[in-house]
Amino acid sequence: MGHRGSGCYNAAMKTLIAVIDQGTTSSRCIIFDQAVAVAQAQKPHRQLYPQPGWVEHDPIEIVENCRETLAAALEQKGLSARSLAGLAITNQRETVVAWNRRTGRPYANAIVWQDTRTAALCEKIAQGRPDRFEDRTGLPISTYFSAPKIRWLIDHTPALARDLVARPAGEVVFGTLDAWLVYNLCGGPGGNTCITDVTNAGRTMLMNIHSLQWDVELLKAFDVPMESLPLITPSASAAPLAVARLGNVDGGEAEVPILSILGDQQAALVGHNAMEPGQCKSTLGTGCFILLNTGSRPVRSQAGLLTTLAYQFNGHDPVYALEGSIAMAGSLLTWLVDQWKLAGSVEELLALAQDAGDNGGVYLVPAFGGLLAPHWRSDARGLLVGLTHHSSRAQIARAALEAVVFQTYDVLAAMAKDMARAVATLSIDGGMSRSDLLLQLHADILNFPVRRCSSHEATALGAARAAAQAAQCWATAAEPVPQGLREFTPQLAAEDRDRMLGFWHKAVERAKGWL
Repeated sequence: MGHRGSGCYNAAMKTLIAVIDQGTTSSRCIIFDQAVAVAQAQKPHRQLYPQPGWVEHDPIEIVENCRETLAAALEQKGLSARSLAGLAITNQRETVVAWNRRTGRPYANAIVWQDTRTAALCEKIAQGRPDRFEDRTGLPISTYFSAPKIRWLIDHTPALARDLVARPAGEVVFGTLDAWLVYNLCGGPGGNTCITDVTNAGRTMLMNIHSLQWDVELLKAFDVPMESLPLITPSASAAPLAVARLGNVDGGEAEVPILSILGDQQAALVGHNAMEPGQCKSTLGTGCFILLNTGSRPVRSQAGLLTTLAYQFNGHDPVYALEGSIAMAGSLLTWLVDQWKLAGSVEELLALAQDAGDNGGVYLVPAFGGLLAPHWRSDARGLLVGLTHHSSRAQIARAALEAVVFQTYDVLAAMAKDMARAVATLSIDGGMSRSDLLLQLHADILNFPVRRCSSHEATALGAARAAAQAAQCWATAAEPVPQGLREFTPQLAAEDRDRMLGFWHKAVERAKGWL
């Protein structure tokens, strides 16, 4: 099953934490010193669409890109791998890789979290009850999560299926991107380190969120062998979770402790310093992911949200969160630029939206692969409604930005139902948070002040803070991170807000049941 790292690392003289931030569209490495980013490098990877609804990544390309960005970030400052106090990993969640433990070779491309090929399988397993496993997993049965993807790989990859039967038990490994990266960074077949943390394991639909262990009944339902899954670890620990073997400037090899592993949205929660129950963050990236800290008690949603692990540090009790996931945010703007040629760049599209002044009655529901939280309707499809002869491309651009905000409103309304109290604060990060217009729209539609996180790199910062806290190598590791460069306050009249929300919800209802 692999191993946790052992031994004691003296980080007293080292304060540099390198974070590998493996995202949906690119991989980055950011090196932090006392919570300040001192070097970074980034490299995109290909998005593969072999069939409609299918989304894949090349897992070997991702590993190579992560190694290259780590080397490039170190080189920027003339650093050696031996200069690092430790390594932190944060990653796109739910995306699955299957590989051979003995050879280190993947059996197929990674199936990405956005992929919807398992819709029929999910319906079969749900048996008319999408909430069938929610008491154990906190998750509805959906194409979003890892277990159906694993089952699909078993059923449709002949070499994998043969090795599951013919090879020694456990030679085939199924893991999310964190497990795949750790395996490779720790020596591949030579190191044989197969681990995943609770935040990533909790998104597979195979881990029991109460016991924090792989669940026998869930494994039986999806027919996945337990011996093919990584060992589940905390998100950060005083003892290294594993030990990476990194190439060094002298041509040799440096052993660097892996101090933290966190799914990207959970890392962002830590980066926002939303460590107390009731604190909420939104990350506006490829998608939009909203997490509300609920403390040591998992809250089972009655309003279409996910119950998820937020983090588990240093042997303490786990912390849970409610999550609302929105599939299309930054990717919606990119789609309008790349597919519709509505503007020459995302920046130009944002300028168009600013010039529009209002949406002119145009509403865009970006349910291209169905609707996620709080609706969970795979039969929904995208709609552009309210068009007249006077509708302009600027108003369509405005409608796209508003769609992100309207979906955020729906998620926060669901959180209010589950918690029996309104969410009254929101801290926002991610690439799209640079848009003042978008944050002002949030304040106007949500009708309370919203704050831009002080760091656009909240995900990487959260992973670094978790690692530094585990190693006690930063003087400021436990201190609050400043929460906002700017606060945006509501400026929209109540009747205008209510009218816009009314039209939005009418459009959403028309999008449902399209298939």
